Amino acid sequence: MDATNESSEEAPFILLGLTTSPGQRRPLFVLFLVLYVAGILGNGLIVAAIRASSALHAPMYFLLAHLSFADLCFTSVTVPKMLANLLAHDRSISLAGCLTQMYFFFALGVTDSCLLAAMAYDRYVAIRHPLHYATRMSRAVCTALVATAWLVSHLHSLLHILLMARLSFCSSHQVPHFFCDHQPLLRLSCSDTRHIQLLIFTEGAAVVVTPFLLILASYGAIAAAVLRLPSASGRLRAVSTCGSHLAVVGLFYGTVIAVYFQPTSRYEAERGRVATVMYTVVTPMLNPVIYSLRNRDVQGALRALCPGRRISAADS
Repeated sequence: MDATNESSEEAPFILLGLTTSPGQRRPLFVLFLVLYVAGILGNGLIVAAIRASSALHAPMYFLLAHLSFADLCFTSVTVPKMLANLLAHDRSISLAGCLTQMYFFFALGVTDSCLLAAMAYDRYVAIRHPLHYATRMSRAVCTALVATAWLVSHLHSLLHILLMARLSFCSSHQVPHFFCDHQPLLRLSCSDTRHIQLLIFTEGAAVVVTPFLLILASYGAIAAAVLRLPSASGRLRAVSTCGSHLAVVGLFYGTVIAVYFQPTSRYEAERGRVATVMYTVVTPMLNPVIYSLRNRDVQGALRALCPGRRISAADS
């Protein structure tokens, strides 16, 4: 590599952020600070309530605690840097910092994907096979599902980062995004990126599209069982709950698929930023509301958590 390329490799990346207009920076900072704090508080309270309550030790809550923890970390990988850059003049990030951010972003994003699929399977077993629920969703099975989610996600992320680290960036180091993401960086690279794009469409599909299809299949089976309920109010309540779950799942997977599963040449920075906000900020904030705060057991645990007393099954 010649001296010009060496100096280019050592140059930091500049994250252009959500906007280049100075007048929009402070309003965006306030908006995303509120969304970030709401997401952190919501997910943090869910984790604390489930850990503190002896009434919330069912498999569903075990999986939910891990989802909330993953969401809490997921937003913290990108949003604090985005908030700082909205107020700072220096929006640079080193190559090492960029790859580190990408590693945890991919790992936690895939963990989310796998845990959402595990939670859908839990609801499927609970509704379609209630007599076998205790054995099919034992603590050992739940632990294996969670461990698999974390292991697969980190292996996935490590593979992608090792390939990204081999790329050369010989032209502009200005990233039209608020964090280091695949598509904008691939557009800046002067290396052959076809092998990385092929990996996205193959291995990436396995950890994103496959869980999405499993969730749709699980909720399809649940819907068939719900329609056979004798009570009209029970059917309406079940449809409302499943509908809200599927709305958030659709928002998460729909925007992820729209951003990553397209050729780099067709990637549009502005549309990519908007879609990314949906699955990095909005859905992690909505998950506590959709999966937890409408649940009476969780509401009881949260009310009991505030005064600082232990919670028993009688509290819920």
